[in-house]
Amino acid sequence: MVDAINDTSAVRSIAELTASKADQSKELGKNEFLELMIAQLEHQDPLNPQKGGEFIAQLAQFSSVEGIENLNNTVTTMVNSFQSSQTLQATSMIGRTVQVETNAGVLNSSGVLAGSYDLPLDSQKVNIDIRDSSGQLVRQIYIGPQSKGALAFEWDGKDEDGNAVPVGLYEFDVNAEIGGQSIALTTYMDGNVDSVSMQGNVLALNIGGVGTVAIDQIREIK
Repeated sequence: MVDAINDTSAVRSIAELTASKADQSKELGKNEFLELMIAQLEHQDPLNPQKGGEFIAQLAQFSSVEGIENLNNTVTTMVNSFQSSQTLQATSMIGRTVQVETNAGVLNSSGVLAGSYDLPLDSQKVNIDIRDSSGQLVRQIYIGPQSKGALAFEWDGKDEDGNAVPVGLYEFDVNAEIGGQSIALTTYMDGNVDSVSMQGNVLALNIGGVGTVAIDQIREIK
């Protein structure tokens, strides 16, 4: 008579293999699934073999695991291809001027620096304080009553006495008087795109004087 293999031994062997695979990865791939199924067949009781229906069900599960893995690989390939294409297209922005949310901008040899601000409500007046990289006040621009909305401004690169200031980084503090109170406004400044890079899964633009900015934070391309 053929001695039946002890069920407890079979279960223990499969459990040990499962634990070993779990240590290597938190996910069960098609290869691990196949190994477990083969181990189960090897350790089954020859006097009480696995029923055909159960075996077919396991084969169906194996097919499902393999299909999901192939689908994941296909999606990953598509995502990588899309990111590469997006990066290639974004290189056309190098050298272009864009507007991003920041209160700093670089005055170049053109002697003009432009920006904009968001005014939430009608204002009696708007003030723009311009400071150099050391924090020294260079110029104050006083603007009269303004209606709410996105409003643009431009600085000619001159100080209070009308003298041209050196090229470099300057900060802009825009404040509006609304209802008798002074409110700091969100400022957007122009900057030149120096290069394009991937920050994780995010496409970013490296803007002179501003730094790295995600492409979806670009307010305007000029």
